[in-house]
Amino acid sequence: MDYDIKDISLADLGLNRIEWAFQSMNVLKSIQDEFEKEKPLKGKTIGACLHVTTETANLMVTLKKGGADVYLCASNPLSTQDDVAAALVKYYDIPVFAIKGEDRDTYYKHLNAVLDHKPNITMDDGADLVSQLHSNRKELAENIIGSTEETTTGVIRLKSMEKEGVLLFPVIAVNDAYTKHMFDNRYGTGQSTIDGIIRATNRLIAGSVFVVCGYGWCGKGLASRARGMGANVVVTEVDPLRALEAVMDGFRVMPIKEVAKIGDFFCTVTGDMHVIRKEHFELMKDGAIVANSGHFDIEIDVKGLKEIAVSERDIRPFVREYKLKNGNRIYLLAEGRLVNLSAAEGHPSAVMDMSFANQALSAKYLVENGKSLDKRVYKVPDEIDYRIAALKLKTMGIEHDELTEDQRKYLESWTIGT
Repeated sequence: MDYDIKDISLADLGLNRIEWAFQSMNVLKSIQDEFEKEKPLKGKTIGACLHVTTETANLMVTLKKGGADVYLCASNPLSTQDDVAAALVKYYDIPVFAIKGEDRDTYYKHLNAVLDHKPNITMDDGADLVSQLHSNRKELAENIIGSTEETTTGVIRLKSMEKEGVLLFPVIAVNDAYTKHMFDNRYGTGQSTIDGIIRATNRLIAGSVFVVCGYGWCGKGLASRARGMGANVVVTEVDPLRALEAVMDGFRVMPIKEVAKIGDFFCTVTGDMHVIRKEHFELMKDGAIVANSGHFDIEIDVKGLKEIAVSERDIRPFVREYKLKNGNRIYLLAEGRLVNLSAAEGHPSAVMDMSFANQALSAKYLVENGKSLDKRVYKVPDEIDYRIAALKLKTMGIEHDELTEDQRKYLESWTIGT
């Protein structure tokens, strides 16, 4: 079997952690049992570019039990858990092309290694696989039934491709499912980002000024969790509606050029580039800690920081110190990459349970309906979204009400008034 990982001897550790994660993934377990019986993906090849974590491993196993041939590479150079990659290769016979800390050339070599197997369905987290296929491997497009996309940044890229008329096949925007972004982005990113910052720095959050750049679903979750840790949270935003929402949620909203002077922790979660730039670093106080939890490493202008630094050094794992001309020190976490996956383990498995249930059922949907879909970005069908929500509640032992027939008729009627 062709694969490229760090060390196969790490497989036992990875296997134990995969099994531990699966204990909190009961929705995916029910889908895995269904897939194993029905084989809805039989004969199909799936190429996945996702964070190589314990939760992703359980998705890969589910797809394989559904009959698919599965190939996996990393969607970020620092997000791979090498023991998980080893376990997938050794114990599940799933080819993995991912090494934590791989350089840019290796990263793209791994993307192409997955594409070399001519997938019928691609799964992306950031749209790098789809982008590579459209730019350099167009000959493979005729094999593609469709794709799925896991994260906000990827959906933005794909909708841009659709708008420009260059998208070569349909894509299911898994990120836009309610059971994904309202839970994964908010509760997953919120908790795992705080986890990554604390693991990297071992600094106290309580009493600090914690700056959250961006107030989308990820920003909402991060701001909420930082406040829960006792921080004085300040939000920066460019969208007036989101800025107003942050104010109504009880947070201060300030321009980045103003809050740069007082912040202790800064974390970007916007999906855009150069949110924190040279002019902001120069305003920061000595010891400011800067991190990113957006998908790509462009939210922080790392190049600009290097240009104004007189010296730099690694002071802890995932913590690089940049000393400025004025003597102040700025601490950049995880090279400006996803701090929650670089310095910690990513989202808890209980929330990824819903996200990856969406991935699995969307792959099945593409097999069954892909040929009738246009070359567009689609939302996850409502029946899948609601099914996952109902399954999650059931696995949590929670019951909920259902509409009576009279209530249903009332909601569907325009003639029944006061």
